[in-house]
Amino acid sequence: MTRRSSSDTFRAKPGARFHGRVENSGRACDHPGCELAGEFRAPPPEGTRSGEGPGRFRWFCLDHVRAFNSRYNFFDGMSADEIHQAQRPYSGWERETRAFAQNGTDPGPRWADFSDPLDAIAARYRREVAPERQDGKPLSGQDRESLKVLGLAADADRNALRRRYSELVRRYHPDRNGGDRSQEARLQKVITAYQQLRQAPAFA
Repeated sequence: MTRRSSSDTFRAKPGARFHGRVENSGRACDHPGCELAGEFRAPPPEGTRSGEGPGRFRWFCLDHVRAFNSRYNFFDGMSADEIHQAQRPYSGWERETRAFAQNGTDPGPRWADFSDPLDAIAARYRREVAPERQDGKPLSGQDRESLKVLGLAADADRNALRRRYSELVRRYHPDRNGGDRSQEARLQKVITAYQQLRQAPAFA
């Protein structure tokens, strides 16, 4: 009878202390020829992701995820200048930070500094109920900003959105104004607002 060493037992069943381990995943290790359980997730092969989301992750046993990690190269694909910039000891510290106190008091951040697409923070802070459409479809804070850019009411439907967009494009496009490009910035805001709203749930 062959006695298994404690190291063999340890390798056969890694402890839960390993970060990222998923027990009883039901997946086999994706390394060719390996029959152990795939308990550690790794990114999908480069170039295999399609559509939205991160793509299909690979799953490896402990030994093979260690081998995968040992081959990972953070600088892969970077130019020499990009590698030099990333290796500087103060890389990432050049950005200006907000002062925490003014005259002994902290005024706090501006709401404009936060991304609040559903208007959840601002609505609660103002103790206001976010305005609703008559059809019951929700409007996010970004939806309302885009409607303001287009000059549309909260209850506008998809047909009204299309008509208003066509009207504003004709109004601001240089080809409709003898080549005058003075309204191009306004036109870009209109296009951005329309693209955002046409994908919003309220206009689906």
